[in-house]
Amino acid sequence: IGRFLARIHTVGAARPFVHRPALDLQTFGFASRDVLLTGGYLPLDMESRWVKAFDEAMLVAQTVLESVGDVKKIRLHGDCHPGNILWTPEGLPGAGPHFVDLDDARSGPAVQDLWMLLSGDRPQCLRQLGALVDGYEEFAEFDRRELALIEPLRTLRLVHYSAWLAQRWHDPIFPINFPWFGTSDYWKGQADMLQEQAEAMQAPPLMA
Repeated sequence: IGRFLARIHTVGAARPFVHRPALDLQTFGFASRDVLLTGGYLPLDMESRWVKAFDEAMLVAQTVLESVGDVKKIRLHGDCHPGNILWTPEGLPGAGPHFVDLDDARSGPAVQDLWMLLSGDRPQCLRQLGALVDGYEEFAEFDRRELALIEPLRTLRLVHYSAWLAQRWHDPIFPINFPWFGTSDYWKGQADMLQEQAEAMQAPPLMA
């Protein structure tokens, strides 16, 4: 998968998107917050708690981004997790991985398309990351400074996902499939996860 992603990113780096937005604090963080607050999706008993956790997490994320400095922004898949990869078995035409669901394609750091492929505890993630980067670097360079962006990117995805649900809540199928969205328990969990992410962003990053 690392080799295949590097090939995709080589094409993605050739030129920028014309209409797709970038993945950054504004588009995934603050814009998502505005969608949630102006739309009244947070229950009153959880709004201040979530906003406080959001503000603290964004402050830490901003600090990490500034410490990393400028990194190259390329066209990305944007939502590269195992559920969006289909495999054709060896021996058949087109054997190998096929990446689907490009709804979240946008520009950002290459590591955005790597970190969602990691799972398990830290040692497991380190092994998986090492294998991904080794394969990636057979076809393209990988800026290891971007590894420090994994937890900030995870934090932004957490907020963006809630806004994504909110923006589709008018679709009758969404309240059926996501009945917990909008409940106090859901937003308590979201606030707790943002607090956990604020701590995770200050921990030493994964290395490869």
